[in-house]
Amino acid sequence: MSLQDITARIAKAEAKSKRPSGSVKLIAVSKVQPNERVQAVLEQGHRCFGENRVQEAAGKWPAFKERFEGIDLHLIGPLQTNKARQAMELCNAIHSVDRPKLAQTLARLAQEMGTCPDLFIQVNTGEEEQKAGILPAEADSFFAECTALDLPVRGLMCIPPLDEEPTLHFALLAKIAARNGLEGLSMGMSGDFEQAIALGATHVRVGSAIFGERVKPQE
Repeated sequence: MSLQDITARIAKAEAKSKRPSGSVKLIAVSKVQPNERVQAVLEQGHRCFGENRVQEAAGKWPAFKERFEGIDLHLIGPLQTNKARQAMELCNAIHSVDRPKLAQTLARLAQEMGTCPDLFIQVNTGEEEQKAGILPAEADSFFAECTALDLPVRGLMCIPPLDEEPTLHFALLAKIAARNGLEGLSMGMSGDFEQAIALGATHVRVGSAIFGERVKPQE
């Protein structure tokens, strides 16, 4: 698979769903990928990337930003409150707003900094104990809390359980977003992004299908 293959499949899925061309943003998930692979994708003209960890993003992206214009960096992994400022300085969007304490920290920092990345609330659609995210039943009230804090929430994000049909979770996320007037839907990965697009995804997160299998960091 290649970047061109993925973009072609996204375009085909947009057309099949009668959605405007370019309405879905491809986030190339570069976490745990060697710099040479990331550079190769940058050299093909792609500019939107996703990282899981603030520390890894901080070690990788400042140098790339000096060499390539227009990089659009998204944090798609869990965010600790003590890394929030660094994440806000590095990233254009944060997809993992998942608890009141983090929302309050982001709001305080946004006031101090005078700016804030676009934010997505992570919803734990599978209600999995080991997974981060607001429970579906609490999503409306948490969105209201974020709005009261003047946070720029643009949409919702989910990661469906591995052993369940993803479309059920995509449909649930879309329903929660619709009733809250949110247009952004960050859902769909390498194996199911076309199904996510059919159900309204605006951001799809594709890693291994673009870069190849992840390289495990050495212990």
